[in-house]
Amino acid sequence: MTAHNLFKKSAGLSANLTFPHKWLVRAMIRAASVVICVVVAVFFIIRLVPGDPAKMILGEYATAEAIESMRHRLGLDRSLWEQFIGFVHNFFTHGDTGVSIVFETSSRELIAERAPVTLLLIAMTCLFSIIVSLVLATLAATHKDGLLDHIIRILPAVTLGMPIFWVGLLLILVFSVRLRWFPVGGVGEGWLGILYSLALPAITVGLSQIPSLVRSLRAQMLEVLESDFVVTLKAAGIPGRVILVKHVLRNSALPALMLLGVNIAYLMGGTLVIEQVFGLKGIGSLLFSAISNRDFPVIQGIALYCAISVVIIGFVIEVASGYLDPRTKGEQ
Repeated sequence: MTAHNLFKKSAGLSANLTFPHKWLVRAMIRAASVVICVVVAVFFIIRLVPGDPAKMILGEYATAEAIESMRHRLGLDRSLWEQFIGFVHNFFTHGDTGVSIVFETSSRELIAERAPVTLLLIAMTCLFSIIVSLVLATLAATHKDGLLDHIIRILPAVTLGMPIFWVGLLLILVFSVRLRWFPVGGVGEGWLGILYSLALPAITVGLSQIPSLVRSLRAQMLEVLESDFVVTLKAAGIPGRVILVKHVLRNSALPALMLLGVNIAYLMGGTLVIEQVFGLKGIGSLLFSAISNRDFPVIQGIALYCAISVVIIGFVIEVASGYLDPRTKGEQ
C-alpha cells in the first residue's frame, strides 16, 4: 500500500469516527443555549412586573423602613447588572436563587425537600402512560377498523375535553370516596405506602397523555405492519408475536417517544396542579404557597429547576431518538 493510499484510509477512518458525534455536540449546544435563555428570562421577568416587589410582599401599609429593609434583603438596592451577576453566580455554583422570605431557608433546600414526591409522581405517570399506550395501540393496530379499534380510538379521547383537576376530582369521588381503593390524599409512609398513595394521581395525569400517544403509536404501527419487510418476515414463517415485538414495536416507538418528550412540559405542569388536588407535599404545593405569599426567590427557583428539567429530558429524548433511528441525526 502506498503512502498516499494509507493517508486516504487513515483520513477516512478519522472522519468516520468524528462525524457521527457532531449531531450530539449540536444537541448539547442547543440545550445549553436554552438553559441560558431560561436563566435570563426568569431573572428579568420578576423585575419587569409593574410595582416594587418589596412593597408587593409587605403590603401597601408597610412602612418605608420595612420596604427598604426588604429591598436590601432581596438585593434590589444594587444595580441591575450586579443583581444579575449575583443571581447567575449563586445558581450555577450553589443551585440557589436566594433565601425564602416565608421559610427563611434557601430555595435549594426547600425544593430538594419537596422534589422526591414530584419526581416519583412524574416517573409513575410516564410508566403508566407508556404501558397503557403500548397495550392499547397494539390492540388497535392488530384489529384495524374493527370494533375494538374504534373503541380504543374513542374512549381515551374523552379525557381530552376535561380539565385535569376535574378528572382528578372525579377519580377521587369514584375510587377513593365510593370504592375506597385509594386514599383521598396525602403521602403514605414507607415505599409501598408512597407508591400506593401516588397511584391515583399518576393515573390522573397519565390519562391526559394516553390519547395522543395511542394515536401516534397506532398510526406508526399500521405503517410498519404494511411495509415490505414485515410481509417478507411473515412469508418466512416467523411467528406474529416475534415480528410484533422485535420489529414492529421497535420501528414504531420513535415518534411516540419524541411525542412524549414534547409533552414533558405539559406533564410537569399537570403534575404540579394535581399535587394540589390530592394534597401532596411536592413542588406543586410549594409553588402555590410561594405564589400566594409572594415568595419570589422560591418562585424563581422552582421555575428554573422545572425549565431546566424539561430541557434535560428533551435532550435525552433527542439523543435516544438519534440512536434508535440514525436517520434523525441529520434532521435534528
